Amino acid sequence: QLQLEESGGGAVQTGGSLQLSCVASGRSYGVNCMGWFRQRPGEVREVVANIFTYGGQTTYSDSVKGRFTISQDKHKNTVYLQMDDLKPEDTGLYYCASAPIPMGGHPCSAFNEPDSRGRGIQVTVSS
Repeated sequence: QLQLEESGGGAVQTGGSLQLSCVASGRSYGVNCMGWFRQRPGEVREVVANIFTYGGQTTYSDSVKGRFTISQDKHKNTVYLQMDDLKPEDTGLYYCASAPIPMGGHPCSAFNEPDSRGRGIQVTVSS
């Protein structure tokens, strides 16, 4: 099981930017789906973005498409989430997670059931 540790959260004003980092350790970075969830107050957990670590395919939620970019550095076992044009509704606790690749279908189709996740990091966007 991977250990995942997030960093880079904080507080910004509307329109600002933050970059979250997620460092994986404990076993080989490997071939899996890695990405980010967020938990906003009073709402269910939401998949923000994920990336297939082997092929590099990315997926974004409609709410962040065009503003957030997920990327990876395999040599550093790190996944990044660049968040631009932040809005107050982006406020929440952001979790890094990883999920194995399913036998068929999209490589990140099982991301909603991750087998590893970090402790989370707070992002606060003020108006």
